[in-house]
Amino acid sequence: MSNTEIAPQEIICEADTGCGGVEIMVPRQVPLGGPRAMDVRRTLPQRQRSLIGAWCFLDHYGPDRIRETGGMRVPQHPHTGLQTVSWLFTGEIEHRDSAGFHAAVRPGEVNLMTAGRGISHSEISTPATRVLHGAQLWVALPDGVRQMEPTFEHYRPEPLSGDGWTMRVFLGSLAGSTSPVGTHTPLVGAEILLDAGATLTLSVEAGFEHGLLVDEGTLGLDGHLVARDHLAYLPAGRSSLTLTAGVEALRVLLIGGEPLGEQIVMWWNFVGRSHEEIVEYRAQWQAEIGVEPRTEASGGGGRPRFGTFPAGEPVPLPAPVLPSIRLRPRG
Repeated sequence: MSNTEIAPQEIICEADTGCGGVEIMVPRQVPLGGPRAMDVRRTLPQRQRSLIGAWCFLDHYGPDRIRETGGMRVPQHPHTGLQTVSWLFTGEIEHRDSAGFHAAVRPGEVNLMTAGRGISHSEISTPATRVLHGAQLWVALPDGVRQMEPTFEHYRPEPLSGDGWTMRVFLGSLAGSTSPVGTHTPLVGAEILLDAGATLTLSVEAGFEHGLLVDEGTLGLDGHLVARDHLAYLPAGRSSLTLTAGVEALRVLLIGGEPLGEQIVMWWNFVGRSHEEIVEYRAQWQAEIGVEPRTEASGGGGRPRFGTFPAGEPVPLPAPVLPSIRLRPRG
């Protein structure tokens, strides 16, 4: 998914604002393109927190009735230095990218695209979709592999179930289930469903930070209630998490990982390590789609950084104007 904000904010890290070890992150509404824009709720990044492990971006959307919102129509756009993780609850999205991958994103199936040195892709909700509901997440690649060749993986995890709960582990390992999908830092990602009033205690990696996004219901966590659409952050050091559903059934996304240990510069759809890199990525993208003249930063001939996209697709998204101040590393 693209960050379609016309003037994407530079988000500077500030001191953490926790409550008894649990930090509650409030979503902000962001329109996802077009006059009939579908709104998404963004909980990561925020001013007080840029990363959870290597997770650097979380958009949550729906359930949206496509006939009313227009659905998801994100044309070709670029990415660098990250992996995109798509997870749906209902609906279907068509994915195309410049590395030659064409896939359907369906509920209960993870699609992970590794941008590496550079890729472009599109995401369009399918004509048969009536209600679209899901999440899009990004993972920052560590410095040692962020210039790798782009690739794509797909996996449908088998559900685990117990007394009042069901779980699907789509990245990493949890509750005895391990995903084969490749990551470049230790990570975990899972969808967890709890019946109304049910409690689940999970053994987790003590070296991981964790985040819990509430999709449906209300989450009880360490004596705090986490409302729908909010993201609860828990620092590293815990070996277990206890989740309790309220009077309604609960659905949460659990993400986590070892602290990245690196600072990143993230602007629009690019993850880099310096202001100069982001300027270069933007110039290359604008030159490749023909909306700005080629400059020294955008390079000469040779292989396009963002690849060759299939013909006949909608007009690509141009990059926003860069801010007038230097982009600063965070994390």
